[in-house]
Amino acid sequence: MSRVAKSPVELPQGVEASVTEAGIKVKGSKGELTVPLADNVEVEQNNNELVFKASSREGWAMAGTTRALVNNVVQGVNEGWEKRLELLGVGYRAQARGNKLTMQLGFSHPVDYEIPDGLEITTPSQTEIVVSGIDKQLVGQASAEIRSYRPPEPYKGKGVRYAGERVRRKEAKKK
Repeated sequence: MSRVAKSPVELPQGVEASVTEAGIKVKGSKGELTVPLADNVEVEQNNNELVFKASSREGWAMAGTTRALVNNVVQGVNEGWEKRLELLGVGYRAQARGNKLTMQLGFSHPVDYEIPDGLEITTPSQTEIVVSGIDKQLVGQASAEIRSYRPPEPYKGKGVRYAGERVRRKEAKKK
């Protein structure tokens, strides 16, 4: 059995949380997010800590999940989340303009990605993309969608990859 729910979530200075029956609303310097509460999860706020409890034996799984989601939200509204992507390949480049990310990925046409609300996408160089925001799930989903346009291939390693991602390379066909 996981014991994630047994450890409380500490609220850093400048972060406020309010617990209602519908969910937990967390407000910080970067923004405000809400996490819905399951029926069998109870939350108590003691000073600058949120303590999670389950009302039934089966509720501990949901209590652990809720605790992890709230911890991600607290970190998001305080510091924010960011994912870095790299483009590897001849002629592969990206440019963020307004609410659109335009990428040249070796196709006969440029690929346009509409930036969702709540996210900020920047391109420090032509081969780097930085996706940042306060919602961890939204940052990860947008990064995965951008990567899915041209995932790294196993022979030359060309494509869009996460920064620091290692791609297993295959050996070329032998005669």
